[in-house]
Amino acid sequence: MAFRQIARRTFKVCHTGVRTDSTPLARTFQTTSVNFYQISKFVEALPSNVASPLGSSIGLCPFRSTTFSAAHNLRSFSAAAALPPHEELTMPSLSPTMEQGNIAEWKMKEGDKVSAGDILCSIETDKATLEMESMEDGFLAKILMPSGSQNVAVGTPIAVVCESGDNLGAFASYTGTTGGAKVPPTSAPAPPPTSSAPAASSPPAAAAPAPARPARPEGARIFSSPLARKTARDLGMSLDGVSGTGPNGRIVRADVLEAQARGPAVSSTASTDGDFPTWAFPDFTDLPIKQVQKITAARLLESKQTVPHYYLSVDVRMDALMKARSSLNAGLEKSGAKLSVTDLIIKASALTLIAVPEVNASWLGDVVRRYHAADITVAVQTEHGLMVPIVKDADTKGLVAISADVKSLAAKARENKLTPSDYVGGTFAISNLGMFGVKQFCAIINPPQACILAVGSSEKRVIPGKTEGTYEEGTFMCATISCDHRVVDGAVAAQWLSQFKKNME
Repeated sequence: MAFRQIARRTFKVCHTGVRTDSTPLARTFQTTSVNFYQISKFVEALPSNVASPLGSSIGLCPFRSTTFSAAHNLRSFSAAAALPPHEELTMPSLSPTMEQGNIAEWKMKEGDKVSAGDILCSIETDKATLEMESMEDGFLAKILMPSGSQNVAVGTPIAVVCESGDNLGAFASYTGTTGGAKVPPTSAPAPPPTSSAPAASSPPAAAAPAPARPARPEGARIFSSPLARKTARDLGMSLDGVSGTGPNGRIVRADVLEAQARGPAVSSTASTDGDFPTWAFPDFTDLPIKQVQKITAARLLESKQTVPHYYLSVDVRMDALMKARSSLNAGLEKSGAKLSVTDLIIKASALTLIAVPEVNASWLGDVVRRYHAADITVAVQTEHGLMVPIVKDADTKGLVAISADVKSLAAKARENKLTPSDYVGGTFAISNLGMFGVKQFCAIINPPQACILAVGSSEKRVIPGKTEGTYEEGTFMCATISCDHRVVDGAVAAQWLSQFKKNME
């Protein structure tokens, strides 16, 4: 159904050549359960005047501009010299932010017959473990990246499928011909002199060594591209020992990948025998870092370093809300639904975003994008790492629908079954640690969102009563909003908190 809807919306562009706004179509992609690999296959088949703007608008980074045709050619059956017709499968882009992935497990083995729709392998992305389906019928001739392969760049060949089972032997030594990150080939040793060479002839002159890159003075500033820095963070590398080949010695992404290929990466967090010698500590266990943990760490670090955070807090009286929640749950008892405090906070936040739209925005460098709907991301801690699924259109949904979405998304997050449509996007975030007894905390903004609301626990307090000399008991919750000062000024954030308090009380 999703593909039919998408196809109808692209018909005018494909068959009349008339350019239309791709935003509604992009929204269709983002709100359907179609997996990103299927979306990329669909986009690749579109004419270039549609594919390029559409790919950019929905976040198909690896398939932008001229890469559309290149990526399409990689996945079509070909008949390379001396090889039967075959299809080279590459590491797919399963989310807009994915640049590399890990092969968690192959579900098929070499020689197996595969049909379109069969699950080939499980791929660990920056947010979840997703299944890669076969797009063609054939036979799995060769697995190029075995189970457990780490940090495989998008576009790198991972397997080969051939048309006939009789041709499997032809791919026994196949190593792949295309890919994403290129590893510079090592120089082949000079061949020994042949017997036909004159004995008295002098040995061939040695090849001139490649000019050495100038060494960077100790303590000098490191010039690098943003993509190179991001790639190094994702790989856990330091740029200190990387030589740059860009203009004026600037480090580019290819330099980082080359440094990784030359030897083990130098981790910026690795244990050393310098300032922190291992002998000074008791027995310990080093735990491997999962892909989702690497990406989360890199993005949160980038957020704290590049986003100007500030924080405002307010105490919200919860007595009326808790009374209303009890009344609503009593009426919903027969249906089996039960509203949580988080459900009510999500609804109150969404309504506040519509009332104060300046907060429902993102900083995009040259523009501030203001959104017309409230998509609320909710932080969920799982054994696989921190997940942020999205309750979409929370401003127009009822409390029961919001509650059902939260329960469904939380279950999928704990089972590591979230799809990109479940966590890509969001205009505002909520992190609730109240159930752990935390009174108040400041959360880190998750770009491109401009704000995140940190919710603490509720506690009873004695406060002055309505008449002089009297006291009464009240239940209060502390809410702290973290704001990006580039998007939201302090007075606007204060206005948002005031409206949120009013909606809650």
